Amino acid sequence: MQVIHMQIMGMSTNTDATLTSDSLLKLMWLASPALPVGGFSYSEGLEAAVESGLVTCEQEACNWLLDQLHLNLARSDLPLLAQAIQAWRLLAQDPPQSERLHKLNQWCLQTRETHEIRLQTVQMGHSMLDWLRNQAHSNFALFSTVTQMHLELCARLEPTYPLAFALAVSGTQATVKDGLLSYAFGWSENMVQAALKAVPLGQSAGQRILLRLSEELPSVAHNACFQPESDRQAFSPMLAILSSQHETQYSRLFRS
Repeated sequence: MQVIHMQIMGMSTNTDATLTSDSLLKLMWLASPALPVGGFSYSEGLEAAVESGLVTCEQEACNWLLDQLHLNLARSDLPLLAQAIQAWRLLAQDPPQSERLHKLNQWCLQTRETHEIRLQTVQMGHSMLDWLRNQAHSNFALFSTVTQMHLELCARLEPTYPLAFALAVSGTQATVKDGLLSYAFGWSENMVQAALKAVPLGQSAGQRILLRLSEELPSVAHNACFQPESDRQAFSPMLAILSSQHETQYSRLFRS
């Protein structure tokens, strides 16, 4: 773990590192709402917050998503993702990393507190793995460094979305921090789109919220690269309550 943490730190804080056009394209692709993993179909409790009257306007939606970014994503998914990217990259030279990946994946599953949130990460993880398989069999594959060995191990792990996303990032030359930024921006876009439909809000309001989230992402990604494993946590009781309520909500647009 110490070796992994030191390598993450080194890759993330190298100010001389240049993101190549090839790696930039790959990270943009991974962050795109067009990526066929189904992220658009989830609101992660936001729809239930709207139904409960906790989110009724642009400012409340913005505050809700900022809180979710700092209290949830920044403390759980992003630190886990940082560790998983490096574990995938070390796997060929260090086979015991497979056990490390298994433990990270299990932690992610165990910290999904409701049925629908767990189903979300499992569905999106499998969809990401299927997409990577299709890339591997394409003559135009951009993620050619993700080998059959990686894909087979990922399938055996029954991957969560962060683990499968980490595998995709590991197939680029991007720094760990840039990989985290791609994941976080993709999450931000999906959640803003959910807010536009659920509150509802207009496109300009959505862009203002996305700007506020984007302003926070660099520091959140940087801190996640340095966060000790002992500090990784998933504690958001209000989100768990709302997600549980959403499972039986009478009328809903989203799957979570």
